[in-house]
Amino acid sequence: MHLTTQDAFAEYEIAETLGVVRGNAVRARHVGKDIMAGLRNLVGGEVTEYMKLLAEAREQALDRMVAQAQGMGADGVVTVRFMTSMIAQGAAELLAYGTAVKLRGR
Repeated sequence: MHLTTQDAFAEYEIAETLGVVRGNAVRARHVGKDIMAGLRNLVGGEVTEYMKLLAEAREQALDRMVAQAQGMGADGVVTVRFMTSMIAQGAAELLAYGTAVKLRGR
């Protein structure tokens, strides 16, 4: 599966546009990790607990988007974007979306 944040691929042309695809992941913070992150706020530095949480959510959302595109018979997804939103206190959604396409070599 070919993915790009652009609206086209240099080495392929879009033969057919199949439609919007998306994948999301909702993750909640862990109380123990919140305590560690709070302590890190006091001394400064990267909050690795949240960095790992968001990285996992990004990959899961991207995997789900790709699975939907494959189910539609797509070869690629163009204009891939990510969006986040707060669902509840301590829980956030990460959404990956784009346009599923069939590709043809140039």
